[in-house]
Amino acid sequence: MTPETTRDLPSLPDDPTRPSPQVIRKAITASAIGNATEWYDYGVYAATITYLTQAFFPGSMGTLGVMLGFAVSFVLRPLGGFVWGPIGDRVGRKHVLALTILLISVSTALIGVLPTHAVAGVWAPILLIALRVVQGFSTGGEYGGAATFMAEYSPDDKRGRYGSFLEFGTLAGFASGTALVLLLNLGLSDDQMSTWGWRLPFLLALPLGLVGLYLRSQLEDSPVFTELEEQDSDSVEGSLWTKLRQTLIDYWQPILIMFGMVVALNVANYTLLAFQPEYLKNTIGLSEDNGSIVVLIGQVAMMCLIPVFGRWSDRTGRKPMWWVSLIGLFALSLPMYWLMGQGFGWAIVGFVVLGVLYLPQLATISATFPAMFPTHVRYAGFAISYNLSTALFGGTAPLVNEAVVGATGWNLFPAVYLMGACVIGMVALAFLRETAGCSLRGTGVPGRELDDPGPDPQAAADAESGPAAARV
Repeated sequence: MTPETTRDLPSLPDDPTRPSPQVIRKAITASAIGNATEWYDYGVYAATITYLTQAFFPGSMGTLGVMLGFAVSFVLRPLGGFVWGPIGDRVGRKHVLALTILLISVSTALIGVLPTHAVAGVWAPILLIALRVVQGFSTGGEYGGAATFMAEYSPDDKRGRYGSFLEFGTLAGFASGTALVLLLNLGLSDDQMSTWGWRLPFLLALPLGLVGLYLRSQLEDSPVFTELEEQDSDSVEGSLWTKLRQTLIDYWQPILIMFGMVVALNVANYTLLAFQPEYLKNTIGLSEDNGSIVVLIGQVAMMCLIPVFGRWSDRTGRKPMWWVSLIGLFALSLPMYWLMGQGFGWAIVGFVVLGVLYLPQLATISATFPAMFPTHVRYAGFAISYNLSTALFGGTAPLVNEAVVGATGWNLFPAVYLMGACVIGMVALAFLRETAGCSLRGTGVPGRELDDPGPDPQAAADAESGPAAARV
């Protein structure tokens, strides 16, 4: 068998068995709402840091303790990726996504009923951290699976457009959590918020997750995975250990490239979205409500523009979008962070500028990363690389920023940290293969022939096994 690339196959939009536009829209909605549930939790957690500190970490190191609670949820994300990813490539995307969204929503809701430190002593922060670990383990399968599911349902020439709605869910979930806490702050007294008001946003995660579970249960698995399962069952079957080993050995190059890109992506993500409210309050001196308003305005602006950037990437390609974002953030992080320190109005301007510069990365995640791997290892490759990088660099960004700014008093450190991450991202981006418009079907690496006509690991394995093993 001659080594095949994915482009040798007819693209999914020309396949008469492809889903109808109505089914595609349902798949996009089901994927996005799961991501919204995940990020609703992060938004609520970031917006209630003051109340969580009082409830679970009283004392001089309280804020750092809450940031540790935020970071610890990322410790289990790589393990979740190693477990959920191969399962998703073995049994399908749909089943894993149904379980992960349920675990995320239930563990988030349980935070709303935890006893405080005054009631349970040291067990209160232990229970909080334990639930954050469950969330992290579940998220290790949720995000990679949702992005893969959405990418495999999307038409090849519109993957950027449709994929951007997964990140619309990210922003919608985070903004909803921030807005809800802000409304409660305005409607309740400080005593009411400290005693019971902070619990309400966490409890609302359960119905949100149940809606997502229902939507996902109404869909079939992605057409790309279903086609491979029917036509090439050997590539789907096998033990989870075998699939994990195959992913790590045969596809270590895209795993490393994606790792570097995610360093830049998620240092920006967690610095701008998760750490920013606390930074604006403690470092710049804005009130808690004004800090939330700054972030909320920026998030709404990003939500309005993200579909535009996603659609744009279908015409220009993914790499040009990432180059603009990384270079822009590297050049303007220091000036914009300095500007945010000049007052409330300037903080809005600085945050919105950085948020818009970040969008070309955020809008193209679902179009870029799943296309780096063939179908039979796509879930695992994405989940492992993304979650390992996020755990080491992204999720720890608020903790690192808080610790360094607190120890040195250098208010511009988050900008420098972000610039360093952008450099890592640019090095990785130089090795990325452009895949805009490429089909995701089959066992070939999408877009391989565009930049590198070298052998494909799966094609080589098929050739060694003889003609009978050849698969499309």
